Amino acid sequence: MSDISAIQNAMLGIQRGMEGAKKNAAEIASAEQFNSDSPVSMAESMVELKQNALQVKASAKALEIVMDAVGSIIDIKV
Repeated sequence: MSDISAIQNAMLGIQRGMEGAKKNAAEIASAEQFNSDSPVSMAESMVELKQNALQVKASAKALEIVMDAVGSIIDIKV
């Protein structure tokens, strides 16, 4: 792993978002959702899934920006 904290934070954001999305997808696909009289838990899982997707997207964009900055620094130093 890199020693650059911005890269570590971006990677951690991607990892947490993916883990959350996996959990949400399992909740949505579970048989309990279809046997429940209340659609609230499914709606919550779907909202959280969207939030996790946005977290992954934002973290990936942050990683892209950091990597571009590191690349520019390397180009300047060489």
